[in-house]
Amino acid sequence: MSFLIDPPWLYASGVAYGRLMPERTPAARAVQTATAGVFLATSISLYLDRPWTRPIWRACRAESGRDWMLNSGVFHFDHSRASARTHVVSALLFATYPLWLMLGERTARARSPSRRTDGTFEPTHNGARRPAHVGEPAAAP
Repeated sequence: MSFLIDPPWLYASGVAYGRLMPERTPAARAVQTATAGVFLATSISLYLDRPWTRPIWRACRAESGRDWMLNSGVFHFDHSRASARTHVVSALLFATYPLWLMLGERTARARSPSRRTDGTFEPTHNGARRPAHVGEPAAAP
């Protein structure tokens, strides 16, 4: 995970959620929250050079977790002497993680065949293009 890779990865995850879970259900929110939590916990731990992240940044051929988060093997920022400004910008980038996930989800839902013209969603059952009713069997593809 890195600042260069995480936003597109979170966006793609959000698109997948929006396609696979077209309804805003507690289960969908729990999966989205867990995903954002895993990304944030791992990325912040990398940035703080927590020992458990060593296999991740070593596999990426970085000098440290912070090196991986800031440089991603592409840039050459001085990760060993990060300034207060670097820490503030990093914190702001971390704050955008849930937003990337939600943006991907909204994009997928906007393109969903079950989307109504009034901006609301019509619940479907197993991907059927007609409304599902409680207790109704799944529609044939």
